[in-house]
Amino acid sequence: MLNESDVKVLNESMWDLATCADGKPNVVPVAFKEIDEEGNLHIGDVFLKTTLANLNATDGRGALSAYNPKTLEGYQVKGQATYTTEGEYVDKFKKMVETMFKGAATAKGALTIVPDEVIVTTPGAGNKKVLN
Repeated sequence: MLNESDVKVLNESMWDLATCADGKPNVVPVAFKEIDEEGNLHIGDVFLKTTLANLNATDGRGALSAYNPKTLEGYQVKGQATYTTEGEYVDKFKKMVETMFKGAATAKGALTIVPDEVIVTTPGAGNKKVLN
């Protein structure tokens, strides 16, 4: 689903994760993140209370956006999210968060988004092009 350009921008950028429930949109910056070999997006849950509630209300549908601020190359990724409280990514995010916050915070779980649509947000002729 993700191509080399998508992965490069996603790896080098912060992500803005968007959800919506009951007509109330919510967007949060994502710092604890990783893309696996299959192109699934993993996000560490440190402060995702509203995000998780919104995902539960929408059968796990969410979107995220990332872009390079210098070139403006960007992508929106939509997909199906699932949440886990144990496993490889939870352990990895716990270690990252605890190191960064010197034990004052931890990751409670990991959100995994399986992309089903990638949309170009780069200004220009290809803007809004669906890549899947």
